Amino acid sequence: MASPQLLSSFSCELTIIKAKNIETKSNKQLFVRCYLHAGNNTRIRLNTHEISSKSNLFWNQSFPLDCFGTQASMHKLMQGTIVFELRQRTTGQILGKIRGSNLLGRAEIPWKSVSLETGIEQWVVMGGKSGRGHGDGKPPAVQVAVKVKIPTVEVAVPRRRRRGERKWEECGYGERGCGCGDCELFALAAALEGF
Repeated sequence: MASPQLLSSFSCELTIIKAKNIETKSNKQLFVRCYLHAGNNTRIRLNTHEISSKSNLFWNQSFPLDCFGTQASMHKLMQGTIVFELRQRTTGQILGKIRGSNLLGRAEIPWKSVSLETGIEQWVVMGGKSGRGHGDGKPPAVQVAVKVKIPTVEVAVPRRRRRGERKWEECGYGERGCGCGDCELFALAAALEGF
């Protein structure tokens, strides 16, 4: 019988604040697209609402996310990045369908750079294909914030065994794992500290 896999979780709040250094010769609709790894070669795509390139380039839009998975999948997620794309909506229709969007720039933030205590807030400079900047030659940039919360798990400190209580070996701890549940909580807390 295979031992059960322990699950891990964390909560994340991703905020797209504003943009700067955007060329504004014509009035176009801008938005930010974010990609997050979701395991099994899949990813989650999030889009901000669209704003006019003639506006103050301010979104201040947050996406709260709860992430659950095995310890292995969470570890793999934390080795990856959050991808941000600054995009411009194409106007008009072709054969009754709304046209897509053009990539203005792309940037990534590694999960490892996000502090558990304070999170991260920074300007990410958009490089890539058509990262045309403002007239001063600076590349487009988007201000983002990422906060991560890992749930606290209370773990009982091992105490002296009372008469009639089982020993660790008696509850199956060791090669076969533990069936009483306390050991799983301890392993989950230890795994989460590794993030």
